[in-house]
Amino acid sequence: MTSDRRKVLITGAGGFIGSHLVKERLARGDTVSAMDVDLQRLDALRLKGDLSCEPLDLRASDRLARLLAGVDTVFHLAAAHLDVLKGADYFHEVNVDATRTFARLSAEAGVRRFVHCSTVGVYGPLQSLPADETTPPMPDIAYERSKLEGEAAIRSVIDETGLDAVILRPAWVYGPLCPRTQKLIRTIARKRFFFVGDGSNQRHPVYITDMLEAFHRAAVQPVPSGETLIIAGPDTVSVKQLIGLIIEELGMDYAPPRLPTWFMEAACLGVEKAAGLVGREPPFSRRSLKFFSESSGFDIAKAARLLDFRPKIDTREGLRLTIREFRAQGIL
Repeated sequence: MTSDRRKVLITGAGGFIGSHLVKERLARGDTVSAMDVDLQRLDALRLKGDLSCEPLDLRASDRLARLLAGVDTVFHLAAAHLDVLKGADYFHEVNVDATRTFARLSAEAGVRRFVHCSTVGVYGPLQSLPADETTPPMPDIAYERSKLEGEAAIRSVIDETGLDAVILRPAWVYGPLCPRTQKLIRTIARKRFFFVGDGSNQRHPVYITDMLEAFHRAAVQPVPSGETLIIAGPDTVSVKQLIGLIIEELGMDYAPPRLPTWFMEAACLGVEKAAGLVGREPPFSRRSLKFFSESSGFDIAKAARLLDFRPKIDTREGLRLTIREFRAQGIL
């Protein structure tokens, strides 16, 4: 490991993970360029250090080269992700085409290490647990397919240019500033949460500080270019256990009701169609239903071997830290 200061460029810096990463890299003394279409989240963090903010779409390739001048390390987190109503072409344009162009520009600029953030979503519905890097990806939605194709685009640039790149596949990252975690906890706190199915399916969380450590290690460890590494936390939990932990940490006496899966599938389809007619993102969708219908669990032995990655925060402690921060912010 090294403590040398670097000039880093972080794409997707306005998102949950990206904003935490900006703060963490500044704390390490790095010079940071933060790029995203919306960087308002950074305003609330009262960041200190050598930071420049660039409100820019990843597809603006004609403006990216100047941002890469003198950059040592790129953390590429920008992606089309939450747009349920968008078609496959949109996800491909951002997550594949723009990512390929950006990687090529990074190679031309002499970037020392390019850390690409993918997702375990590339595996699609898992048939057996735990999955590892040898598990065949079988993505079943446009976002997941585009992220897998984006990985292939990075590898093609490695082959063409010699770019030194590492691909990370994070599991479910959670913690303060995460809107999905906030929504889940607030819904439980208000006793508006309900199970879909019996809650027996498994989830594999990774707390934000462990994810940040994985990014750092991917940036500095002598990992062969093109390696793909799953990043996940120290434990898996069922959805029922996860909700139970949140209820305990909130100090509540609450037994959430249950709805059958078939009912919610029909409801999601109806909501998606209605949202599409008015051009608004649906409040819930068949994609969000995956939280209740699919299981995830991962073997992180490869990350342990190549990055010396050892996640420290188990799910109970991570939820405790998250809830404490939400309360401090007046969210709960």
